[in-house]
Amino acid sequence: MNRKWMLGAIAGVLAVSMAGCGGQNQPAASDGGGEDSISGTITYLTNRTDLIGNVYDDYAKRFNEKYPDAHVEFEATIDYDKTAKMRLSSGDFPDVMNIPTIANTELPNYYAPLDDLGLTDSIRFPDYKSDGGVLYGMPSGVDVVGVVYNKQAFEKAGIDKVPTTLDEFYAASEKLKAAGTVPLASNFKDQWPVYPFAAETPVALSGNVDLSNDRVNTDAPYTLDGPYGQSMNILRTMHEKGYLEADINSTNWEQSKKDVASGKFAMFYLGEWIIPQLIDGGMASEDIGFFPFPYDNEAGSRNVVLSPASGAYGINKNSEHLATAKAFVKWMIEESGADADMLPILKDGKAQIAQMEEFDSYKPTYLEGKVDTAEALAIVNKAQIVKEAIVQEFVLADDPQETFDKYNKMWAKAKSEVAK
Repeated sequence: MNRKWMLGAIAGVLAVSMAGCGGQNQPAASDGGGEDSISGTITYLTNRTDLIGNVYDDYAKRFNEKYPDAHVEFEATIDYDKTAKMRLSSGDFPDVMNIPTIANTELPNYYAPLDDLGLTDSIRFPDYKSDGGVLYGMPSGVDVVGVVYNKQAFEKAGIDKVPTTLDEFYAASEKLKAAGTVPLASNFKDQWPVYPFAAETPVALSGNVDLSNDRVNTDAPYTLDGPYGQSMNILRTMHEKGYLEADINSTNWEQSKKDVASGKFAMFYLGEWIIPQLIDGGMASEDIGFFPFPYDNEAGSRNVVLSPASGAYGINKNSEHLATAKAFVKWMIEESGADADMLPILKDGKAQIAQMEEFDSYKPTYLEGKVDTAEALAIVNKAQIVKEAIVQEFVLADDPQETFDKYNKMWAKAKSEVAK
């Protein structure tokens, strides 16, 4: 379950050297290569091109204020996963980086253990980037998907109560449509924004955090009456009833944020991270609401899946400044404020997103999502299945059963080949 960041149209790799002064030096534990003192210059590779030259400048200054002999440089690329994997393969990769999509069994080949940071027992998802009980990647934060909505658009449409059942959600969408507002911004064309219907919602419907990994036990994981079919059928119904964009094949991500802010569109079904983006775009925080997605008509608490944010910090095990790299990762988790647009990875951390108070008022049942097992990941990679593509085809298909038949066949074939 991956966190999605829409980045500006910045080509290539950007790098900037950053430094500051002052503060107190504090030692950190080290194992593996590199020196034990917190000193020298390290490089952090990230996908956040939008933070180069602004937020990262501040991080570098503040980190150096705490550790006067240490400096950090930031390097960013828009084609992150591909670039990061190439860097790993070449053996020329930076001191700190967001770990790309590799199997956890490969982590010891590249990264230093992080249990000595003293955070393993304090964080959620300690197994997210671990192998053999050893922590190699520190999750940067936690994501939770839900319905982000424009309160004024709801008021204009005469919706005085947040929907808590699927029928109420459809009824609210009908009122919004009648008021001339597009109920849900699906951003269907871009594919990635439909991810909740392929991942979090099926898990919430089933209550089974091992749902994705349990696919390895069957040749036909996708069924119309199962959690995947029920989840994807919600988006299909929204499309059929005219509750999505007029032309879902020509949607525009950046424009959709402006449209939700203006009230032209009413809702997103995405992670909490979209809220700060709306505010940064000029939408008043008090006009933004957030509630758990009502995926069925059962009464009671809604299951809500917590997922590790896609960025997990990994440290090059051969870094010449291992202690500095570890001090930086710990500082990013505990002091940087890098989790301001998500939920904190620390169990006792407090969310900085004000809308989480409303979200929690509906008393959701939080489920911690599970990391894909090596076997499940191997089958997915062998089959070359893109989960969001299944959603797209399901929504547009004349017969959605044919879509599932296609992907079940791909799954069964890959499963058989992986087992050989």
